[in-house]
Amino acid sequence: MATARLDYVAPWWTYWLHNFPHFGFFFQSVDNTFKPEEASYQQSLILLASVGAVGLGLSLLILAVYLVCLCCRKDIDKDSKRPDTCCITWTAIITGLIICSAVGLGFYGNSETNDGVYQLTYSLYNANHTLGGINNLVAGSMGNVETGLKQHLERLDEIFATRADYLQALRFMTLMVKNVIRQLTALPDINKANADLAAIADQVAFVEYCRWLVYLLLLILDLVICLALCLGMAKQSRWLLITIMAFLMLSLILSWVSLGAGTATAVGTSDFCVSPDKFIVNQTRDFLSADVAHYYLFCSPNLPNPFQQSLTICQRSLTTMQIQIQGLLQFSVPIFPTAERDLLGIQRLLNSTEFSLHQLTALLDCRGLHKDYLDALMGVCYDGVEGLLYLSLFSLLAACALSAMLCAIFRVWTLMGSRDKEYDDIDEEDPFNPQARRISYNPRRSNIHSFCSYTSSLGSQASLHPPPQTASNAMPPPEYMNQSMLFGGSPRYENVPLIGRGSPPPSYSPSMRTTYPSMTDAQIRHFGTDFQV
Repeated sequence: MATARLDYVAPWWTYWLHNFPHFGFFFQSVDNTFKPEEASYQQSLILLASVGAVGLGLSLLILAVYLVCLCCRKDIDKDSKRPDTCCITWTAIITGLIICSAVGLGFYGNSETNDGVYQLTYSLYNANHTLGGINNLVAGSMGNVETGLKQHLERLDEIFATRADYLQALRFMTLMVKNVIRQLTALPDINKANADLAAIADQVAFVEYCRWLVYLLLLILDLVICLALCLGMAKQSRWLLITIMAFLMLSLILSWVSLGAGTATAVGTSDFCVSPDKFIVNQTRDFLSADVAHYYLFCSPNLPNPFQQSLTICQRSLTTMQIQIQGLLQFSVPIFPTAERDLLGIQRLLNSTEFSLHQLTALLDCRGLHKDYLDALMGVCYDGVEGLLYLSLFSLLAACALSAMLCAIFRVWTLMGSRDKEYDDIDEEDPFNPQARRISYNPRRSNIHSFCSYTSSLGSQASLHPPPQTASNAMPPPEYMNQSMLFGGSPRYENVPLIGRGSPPPSYSPSMRTTYPSMTDAQIRHFGTDFQV
């Protein structure tokens, strides 16, 4: 039962990429046929890769214009700050979602490309193994015939020197040996193809590993940037935002570079996938004839096997030699017993050569190498190019989202600067001013006499005497103290009354508790227990 032949049909996206305009450095039209050795074709791929450089330049120009607009922008009213902050928040959220979606596409494309290249390298190694087996079988058969058979025939020629009929049989076998050697030599030398496939497979595997690792690191970097941006905007930390901006610029550059490289690689690979047979025939014409190349590339039943005639002649020659050896073993051994060893040695070599010839016939059949060829094309042109398209889409989305994210970070930076400016306008003497808590302690302030504070010297503090307890309802103005030891590291007593400001009750230091007496019952009834020590 005949097996159906597998055919290769290039996918539609390879034709779409193949139809991309190909121009040289001076914008002259270039043939889109895959010719990587020609300078004009290389120039067209370089121009396609420069798309990434153009995109990077546009992104940097937009960022520069936006930054100049932010620097020249006037102060915003308080009413317009809330919608602006909301806009920045939504911009960061949307760009983060876009980057996460792009990263998902990137992981899928990276995996697809890796699978396609792995299938290519596996097919190349498998074909290389087949070609290596063919070389070994041909070399082994040639060694058996040239060395082993000739030595045995020379010794038998000396033994049968007195018998002309036996010598005539030996002469006939010698002709058969020469015939086998001539047919084996006529087989195409595929050592060059074997070496080329091994070198190509090694280079492709190394380049693919580097590409896969770079894309993986870029994808992880984008995810880390999204997480760090959320943390930086929540904490509004300047050093964290500076670090994020540095990594954003790095990721932006890498995204545009990867877009250019991926586009050029996808277009070049598609040019090959549209017409791979023509390129392979041109590359192998130095050591393979056109009929042999077409036999393996198409493997059509209508194409004759170019090795069939040589293999048939070898098989018939070996069969004829087997018949001659059987006759000599039957009739010459009783007369020449010493000839038996050489005759049996020839018989063993003929059996081994015939077995190798059967294996060689199976390996030279087009179906094995043609299947490897189709698997390689399927891996590159289907999974490989499809993965490159997803990676290019990831690079484009990530580059645009990263540019928008940089604009949002610039705006957050300006809002942080305006917030610090507003803090500077607040009264520093206000104990609940957040800016005052960050101001370092000024030792000269400790010498300022406050209405409710101790004096700065120990003597003045010792001179204070507790006032006498009276039953009068008249109460001196209450004294309050802001204990900034928790914030600044040194005690600071303010003269700002807190009553009527909705502030919490003051706290008293241990020294004040010993200096001032407790409240009287009348005072407790008048003020309540809120100010009781």
